[in-house]
Amino acid sequence: MAVFTDITETELGAFLTEYDLAELRSYRGIAEGSENSNFVLHTGKGEFILTLYEKRVDEADLPFFLGLMQHLALKGINCPLPVARRDGSLIGRLAGRPAAIITFLEGIWPRRPTVPQCREVGKALAGMHLASADFTIARPNALSVDGWRKLWAGARERSGEVDVSLKADIDSDFELFAHAWPSDLPAGVIHADLFPDNVFFLGNRLSGLIDFYFACNDFYAYDVATCLNAWCFEKDGAFNITKGAALLSGYESVRPLTAAEKDALPILARGSALRFTLTRLYDWLTIPDGALVQKRDPTEFVRRWRFHRHVASASEYGLVPA
Repeated sequence: MAVFTDITETELGAFLTEYDLAELRSYRGIAEGSENSNFVLHTGKGEFILTLYEKRVDEADLPFFLGLMQHLALKGINCPLPVARRDGSLIGRLAGRPAAIITFLEGIWPRRPTVPQCREVGKALAGMHLASADFTIARPNALSVDGWRKLWAGARERSGEVDVSLKADIDSDFELFAHAWPSDLPAGVIHADLFPDNVFFLGNRLSGLIDFYFACNDFYAYDVATCLNAWCFEKDGAFNITKGAALLSGYESVRPLTAAEKDALPILARGSALRFTLTRLYDWLTIPDGALVQKRDPTEFVRRWRFHRHVASASEYGLVPA
């Protein structure tokens, strides 16, 4: 979360007349994040989160994102619930941007995830997959293999500025994915971005999942692979197999992986790490310094991606054979 579009008290007051939230008592911007502008609202009916959707979010996708949160919350998943306007709609406009208000979740995101927290994330991810199985809106994954190719086309010639071996190695992986990427695994709605800053805890108790703005339809196991990348590497770049085992056992305690999903985990984790390498690499090379989009160093994910290139079996992630 972050603030890229500022708002005045007058603008916000006018916007809030369309909601039944009582009086506005105070508001403040949230500094973290890289995609949208976010504010905490203190109102006569409690605390809420206001999001202004910036240019990287397609307004046509908002019914999917907000509808999914509504669906999951009603199914008992701890996630924000969109607040309806007086006319029943979930989306308004503020400062020239599409905007929505969601409920506030208590908790802190873990800067250094623990083993018990990894287990809880695995359980929550599986619960989300099951709860969304009957969600009726679909959204294709724009950041699957074909989307990565487009990013690579825009970054390939300058990739040597980050790592001289990237060009040959990434070209090689795309050749592999062309014939080895899975095509028939269990699929449905996935979060696709369940990093530690999108999960809140109170101690080791998971209190909520947030930021569903990359959610889409894809393989469930790809979401698991993304969580392995997001939760199970240490600051020095080493994979923590104890955390991997906890995350995977937590997931399987709610939704057991199929044999095909287990076999596919190494290539899915490799692809997921490449996806985050490429989005960061593209931004790093193409977005000017000082631009509103927050750039992130791609080398962190280059190291993770290179780790997966040498993994032969899901047991290397801590998966215990049945």
